[in-house]
Amino acid sequence: MEYDPHALIEGMIIAGYTLGSNTGYVYGRGEYRYLLDIMDVAINEARAAGLLGKNILGSGLDFDLHTHTGAGAYICGEETALLSSLEGYRGHPRLKPPFPAIEGLYASPTIVNNVETLTSIPQIINMGGIAWRDLGTEKSGGTKLWSISGHVKKPGVYELPMGYADMEKFIHEDCGGMLRDGKKLKAVIPGGSSVYIINAGQILGQNVTLDYEGLVAAGSMLGTGGMMVMDETVDIMETTKNLTEFYKHESCGWCTPCREGTDWLVKIFNRISIGGGRPEDAQLMLDICDNIEGKSFCPLGDAAAWPIQSAIKQFPGDFKKWLVDNTSANGVSPNV
Repeated sequence: MEYDPHALIEGMIIAGYTLGSNTGYVYGRGEYRYLLDIMDVAINEARAAGLLGKNILGSGLDFDLHTHTGAGAYICGEETALLSSLEGYRGHPRLKPPFPAIEGLYASPTIVNNVETLTSIPQIINMGGIAWRDLGTEKSGGTKLWSISGHVKKPGVYELPMGYADMEKFIHEDCGGMLRDGKKLKAVIPGGSSVYIINAGQILGQNVTLDYEGLVAAGSMLGTGGMMVMDETVDIMETTKNLTEFYKHESCGWCTPCREGTDWLVKIFNRISIGGGRPEDAQLMLDICDNIEGKSFCPLGDAAAWPIQSAIKQFPGDFKKWLVDNTSANGVSPNV
């Protein structure tokens, strides 16, 4: 959207033609208004060139695009909450069925896809579906955008073929290795904050390929491809607390398990962080996660539970420091 907005426009025109649709919307949360400003300029350029609007290039196809800014709600990444927001309502998920493809925006059949998918359409058509798929693996075709952050020397966005090399090679060669020389890899969250965290032992020497199958086999998921790399200085209890605060803040409050569960989890983390940790708190948090996972109205509840469940499983020592020894994994006393 920032550097090649016309690729997204082209992909959406093709999707509209394929579906028999005459209207498309590019929805972005409020924090990314600058991207929609770029899209507005590009959409006006496409209209001026006769590529949007009525009877495009004399083809008989009518298709137009509009941008829409949300109010900054993470929950609107869920497709039905996005549609509610687009209609002017609060961003609450809707009960499915009916699914958006049957009854979506303004009760009309609607297809919701992310920018990465739609932008790939022109490439797939130019190359041919088989050739594009063969860039990756048989089960994970094509390419994937990976957004790398954390303790690497060369963070950024990388487009890689599915099944590329392995995570260890990617971190230590493509991303330049660990940011701070002499510090070892400790943990990676491979696909955005809502997927399972994995420890260095699950990565180093394990040939974890960057695709759907490889990351599931490693104990996590591909998710959004937002990879967060952490070195040995990181306290996993503290990073998990930070993620849990995010999900509490972003919960729409629609259903009890997510609304109340995330609030109780944050209260427990806050108590632990000021020196009030108890040995039984790890199991207490797991029990609360069990009452959220699979029981909330939309997947945000699962997204809040999975980081805690996996962090306690993969890094029990970091939690023991706080809950038993009353100190952080780095030996720093809590803020009593």
